[in-house]
Amino acid sequence: MEHDNKTQQKLAFGQIVQAVSSKCLSPAGERLARAMSFSSDRKVVEHEIGLTDEFLSILLSARAFPCEDFFDMSGELKRLKLQGTFIPLELLVQLNRSLKTICSCIDFFDQDEQNAYPLLKEICSQVFVEEQIVKSSNRLLASDGTMADNASEALFSIRQSKHRAEFEAGKRLRKLLEVSKKEGWTPPEAELTIRDGRGVIPIASSNKRRLQGFVVDESSSGQTSYIEPAEVVELHNRLRELEFEEKREIVRILTEFTDFLRPYIPTLLCAYNFLARIDFLRAKAKYALSINAGKPVLRQEEGFVWYEARHPLLEESLKRHGKSIVPLKIELNDKKRILIISGPNAGGKSVCLKTVGLLQYMLQCGLLVPAKQTSEFCIFEQIFIDIGDEQSIESDLSTYSSHLMSMKHLCKVANRRTLFLIDECGTGTDPNVGGAIAEAVLEHLNSKQAFGVVTTHYSNLKLLSERYSTICNAAMLFDTKALKPLYKLSIGTPGSSFAFEIARTIGLPDKIIKSAEEKVGSGFVDFEQSLQSMAVEKMEIRNKQSQLRLTDELLDNLVREYQDKIQDISNREKQIILEAKRQANEILKTANKQIEQTIHRIKTSKADKQTTMSLRKDIQHSIETHAEAVKQLESEVKQEQKPPENTKTHIPFDPSPIEEGDIVLVSGQNSYATVQKLKRNKAEVVCGQLNMTLPLSNLKKVNKASYLKQQKAASALRKPTFGGLMDKVNDLRAKFEYRLDLRGSRADEALAQLAKYIDTARLLGESEVSVLHGKGDGILKTVLRDYLKTNPEVESFRAERVEFGGEGITIIKLK
Repeated sequence: MEHDNKTQQKLAFGQIVQAVSSKCLSPAGERLARAMSFSSDRKVVEHEIGLTDEFLSILLSARAFPCEDFFDMSGELKRLKLQGTFIPLELLVQLNRSLKTICSCIDFFDQDEQNAYPLLKEICSQVFVEEQIVKSSNRLLASDGTMADNASEALFSIRQSKHRAEFEAGKRLRKLLEVSKKEGWTPPEAELTIRDGRGVIPIASSNKRRLQGFVVDESSSGQTSYIEPAEVVELHNRLRELEFEEKREIVRILTEFTDFLRPYIPTLLCAYNFLARIDFLRAKAKYALSINAGKPVLRQEEGFVWYEARHPLLEESLKRHGKSIVPLKIELNDKKRILIISGPNAGGKSVCLKTVGLLQYMLQCGLLVPAKQTSEFCIFEQIFIDIGDEQSIESDLSTYSSHLMSMKHLCKVANRRTLFLIDECGTGTDPNVGGAIAEAVLEHLNSKQAFGVVTTHYSNLKLLSERYSTICNAAMLFDTKALKPLYKLSIGTPGSSFAFEIARTIGLPDKIIKSAEEKVGSGFVDFEQSLQSMAVEKMEIRNKQSQLRLTDELLDNLVREYQDKIQDISNREKQIILEAKRQANEILKTANKQIEQTIHRIKTSKADKQTTMSLRKDIQHSIETHAEAVKQLESEVKQEQKPPENTKTHIPFDPSPIEEGDIVLVSGQNSYATVQKLKRNKAEVVCGQLNMTLPLSNLKKVNKASYLKQQKAASALRKPTFGGLMDKVNDLRAKFEYRLDLRGSRADEALAQLAKYIDTARLLGESEVSVLHGKGDGILKTVLRDYLKTNPEVESFRAERVEFGGEGITIIKLK
C-alpha cells in the first residue's frame, strides 16, 4: 500500500482521482472514485475499461441517461435494521426519489434491444427493487415532499380539525384587529402576526390594557405590544394539541412503513451499491470525454505500442495557456524491452517517462486513456517508478542512497511482467561511479527480461544498445537552428544533451563556453556532433525511404496496369483476327454465290451480250466496294502508326577553336559530347555515359548556349520520372476518400471495388480506413468481411462504435 501511494504521488494520480471524483453525483460515487486502485488482473482491468467505454458510448448517444437524485441511502438503511427505528420524513423523500432513479436506470438498459451495452446490462440484471416500496412511498408523500393528507384516515381527520381551528382563530383575530384599529389602539397599517406559534394583534404599549388577553411579546423599542386575545387562547391551545397529534400520527405512519421496508433492506443495499457504481462509471466516462480518451487494444503478450499518447494533466495545463501538446509514439516489445531516452534538459524526457507511467497506471485502475484507440496496451504485474528526489531525513538517507534503495528493491522483485521507469539514471554521485552502477543495474534488469524506460545523459548508457539487442536508444529531438526542443521522441538513435547550444541561447559568455569545450576535449564534442548529425541524417533517410516506397508501389501498380493492358490488347488482337477471318469467309461465300448466280443467269439468257455486260459491271462494282473498304482501313492504320515528328532542331556550329568544356557534335554519330581535355590533335570527350578519345577532325564545335537551351526545352517536355510519379501519388491522395460507400452494390461489384480501394490505401500509406455497407439483411457485410479475412494486406477489422454507425460500418486496419 505504501509503495502504491508513492507511485500515485510521483505520477500525480491524485489529481486524476480528484477530477473523476468532482464529476460524481453522490458521496457513494465519490468514495468509489477515491478508492480506485491498481490491478494486475487482466480480467478485472478489461471488465472495468469495458464498462467505462460502454458508458462513454451512452454519453455520446442521443438517448438521455438519468442524472438526478443520486442519493446515497446505504447508511440510513443500515441504521433502519434496528427494531424500533423509523425513517425521517426528509429521508423518505430521498429514498423515494433515488429508488425511482434506480428503476429508470434499469429501464434504460432493458430498452437496449440492440444489446449495445452488454456489460452494463449484466450488472444491471443483478439489481431488483420491490415495486411495492415505490408505490407505498408514493402514497405517503405529497408533491411538495410533505406527508400526504390521505396517508392515513387518522391523519386526514386531524388535519381537517386543524384547518377548521386555524380558520376560526384567524376569523376572530381579524375581527378583533378591525375593532382595535377603529378604537385607535392599533396603527391603520398594522397586520396580524405570529409570535411563538400563536396569532397576535400588535397594539401600542400605552393601550395594551384596553384589550383583554395575554402579552406574548413586545417590540425591541417597547412601543408595540403583541396581544393574544383571551377569546382565541382556547382555540390556539386546541391547535397546539392537534399539531402534537399530527406529529405522533406521522411518526406512527413512518414507523409502520419502516417495518414494511426492513425485510427488503439487503436487496435495497445491493440496489444502492449499483447506483453508486453507475455514478462512478458515469464520472469516469465524463472524465474520459473531457480528455478525449478512449478504449485501447489489450494484447495478451507483454509490451505495448502507443500512438498519439498524451499526458492529460499537462495537456489541460497547456490548453489554459493557449498551447497544444505534442503527442507521443512509443513502443516496447520482446525484441526491444528497454528504452534509453537521452536529449537536452527541459526537452521532454521526464514528461515522456511520466506519460508512460501515468497512462499505464490509469489503464490498470480501470480508466480510459488519452491515446489513439488503435494503441496496444498490456497488463503489467507491477510498475516501479524512480522519479525525483527521495531524500529522507527521518531515515537518514541521502538522495543517492534513497535511489540505491529503490534500485535494490527493483532488482529483487523484477520479472518479465515488470515495468520500471527511472529518471536520470545514475545521477546523484560521482558520474563515473554512478554511470557504472546504472549500467550494471540495467544489464541485470535486462537479464530478468523486465520492461522499462530510462532517461539519462550518460554516454556509457547510450552505448548499451551496441551490446544488447533488447536495449534501444531514443532521443528527444532538438531544433538546432532555432535552438529549442521539439518535444518529439525519435526511437533508434541516442540524443545529444545540447548543453553548449543551450548555454549560448541563454547568453552565457562565449569565453566560458569555449573554455568548457576545451576542458571536455574535442572527442566529446565530436561525439555530441555525431549524435546530432546521425539524428538529422536518420530523419532524411526516413523521408527518402517513404518517398521511394511510395514510388516503388506506384511503379508496381503501373507495371500491373500495363501488363493488363497488353493482355487486353493481345486478346482484342485475337478477336479482331478471328472476326476478320469470319468476315473473309462471309465475303468468299457471298462471292461464290454471286458467281453461281451470274453463271446461271448467263445460261438462262443464252449468253446475251447486254446481260453479260450488266452482270460483269455488278461483279466489278462489288470488287471495287471491298477494295475501297480495305484501302480506307489501311489508311487509318497507317495514320495511327505514323511516328511523331522529330522536334529536334539543328544547333548552329561555332567556328572558333575547340576548348575544354565546349559542346561538340561527333561526326557520323549525330550525338553531342562535352570536351574534358585536349591532347595535341585529339580530345577526351564524354558522350552520355561513355568516355572517348577522338581526333579533333571528327568533332565540330556547336553553340553552347543554343545546345543548353534545347536541352532545357527537351527536359521540360520530358518530365522527370520521380516527379511525375509523385504527382500521380498526390493526385491519388487528393481524390482518396477515407470511407468507401458500397451501399446498393452487388456482391461481386462490391468485392472488386473493395480490393481496388485497399490497394490504393496501401499505396498511400494509410493505416486505417472504413467501409460503409449498411445493415439490411447483413449479406453484403458477411461477404465483405469473409473477403477481409483472406486479404493479406488486412491486419484486422471491426465494427464501428454504436454511436457512429455500429454494424453498418466496418473499420479496417491495414498492415
